[in-house]
Amino acid sequence: MNFIAKRFDELTKEELYEILKARAKVFVVEQGIRYLDMDDIDYDSLHCFFMNNGHVIAYLRAFYEDDSNKVVRLGRFLTIEHGKGIGKCLWSESLKVIKQKMNCVKLYGHAQKHALTFYEQFGFRAISSEFLEEGVSHIAIEMDV
Repeated sequence: MNFIAKRFDELTKEELYEILKARAKVFVVEQGIRYLDMDDIDYDSLHCFFMNNGHVIAYLRAFYEDDSNKVVRLGRFLTIEHGKGIGKCLWSESLKVIKQKMNCVKLYGHAQKHALTFYEQFGFRAISSEFLEEGVSHIAIEMDV
């Protein structure tokens, strides 16, 4: 299992294909979310993921929320293999790289409400009430860097 963090233009064709395949598997097939995943944000994102035997098994992306380059938004978090601690490893490794490469003061994201305690262990806190995003209950979270 290898941790990789790359900007869009650094990804190989195979890595990009595996990222998109993993996102479709989790968000479209498993969770039944109907949305256009390729939203052009990928071009300006840092892609953090674990590869195992040529396949993405955990993934998230990070991008600047606005032109100030001070707030980084995290999203598209997924794990293919559940219950093995891979998600926790992905967050630990990704947060180190994001803080180093993106020089931000705050991290922000939308977390599925049932997973709030997962994010709290990394220092995130809830900053909104519950809302629906693509039909799934979410809550906004943030963390000062």
